[in-house]
Amino acid sequence: MAAFHARVLTAAALCAALLVGPAAGGLENRGFAYAPAAKTPALPKASKAASGMKAVFSERKDLFHKVSAVTGIPWYYLAAVDQYERTINLAKKRPAPDGLIAIYFTDLQWGGILNPDHEDKNAKSIQWFGGIGRDGSGDGLADRMNDLDRLYSMASNMLQKGSAEEDLRIGLWDYYQNTRSVERIQQFARIYAHFDTLDLYEHCFVMPLSADYSYRSTWGASRGWGGYRIHEGTDIFAGYGVPVRSATYGVIEVMGWNPYGGWRIGIRDLNNVYHYYAHLSRFNKKEVQQGSIVKPGQVVGWVGSSGYGKPGTSGKFPPHLHYGLYRDNGLTEWSFDPYPHLRKWEREERMRSKTTPP
Repeated sequence: MAAFHARVLTAAALCAALLVGPAAGGLENRGFAYAPAAKTPALPKASKAASGMKAVFSERKDLFHKVSAVTGIPWYYLAAVDQYERTINLAKKRPAPDGLIAIYFTDLQWGGILNPDHEDKNAKSIQWFGGIGRDGSGDGLADRMNDLDRLYSMASNMLQKGSAEEDLRIGLWDYYQNTRSVERIQQFARIYAHFDTLDLYEHCFVMPLSADYSYRSTWGASRGWGGYRIHEGTDIFAGYGVPVRSATYGVIEVMGWNPYGGWRIGIRDLNNVYHYYAHLSRFNKKEVQQGSIVKPGQVVGWVGSSGYGKPGTSGKFPPHLHYGLYRDNGLTEWSFDPYPHLRKWEREERMRSKTTPP
């Protein structure tokens, strides 16, 4: 028994020294105070005012900065991991944790596979059994329901290979065992770093509201060119040269020619949704290229009728924008109907234009 306690204490001391330096024991010992998880405010429902969401973003970002100050991991990397977990919780229908942080651990991940106590909160025994749980709040417990404990535990896990960007990438790959997951997190991190805020969820319509356009729900209709397939998007008909805009904050993941979609652009947003713009006449090369970070309303190209053939093929159908949405669950992507979202974003932009002073 004495050997067991000695081993536990040695492991705990070594881990503390590596992760947080001599002032181990959580963020409170580094000059930070944090309330227990039971007092953490729940995320507001969508029906609450935007000011409420801004307060949530502010509190969440404060947590990222606190853990960043201790671990050296940039706040936007921590934000990216948290947001990726939020999207995966939704895609996989996992039970999202209450509170500000969406990072999800099973009880076996948290306490260790061989740990007989699946609700273990003892940081030392958790380490002994190889669990990921750590005490980030300084209350002496590694509580899986505590926002700061979960965030600090993920940060500690990311630091196993080092604190350089490539080391963090390796640490993330070791955790997710999936290159796609690492790429998404890095994309999210770039977006957060670029805008220096979490409040990046406004959308707009994909064309200027003043343009002459028309559309209806066409998702799921049959298509024949290139073999039988369903229509995975909404066609928005407009004249040649009507500007096509980013509907979201995101990063241009793909840009170029596709035999089906012609000149097309793919934008990945912070909800891990891929926005597909096809049949463009040309790109806005002065402002965007593959890898560029974009915001709602930014022009990325212009309406055309390209596609259904080799590069440069055009005119096989009336000019229009094919717009598609695809959700990622970490392993695969699938399309879903963009029509309700287009209507919603169109309506919201009209409302904003009425309330915004000239």
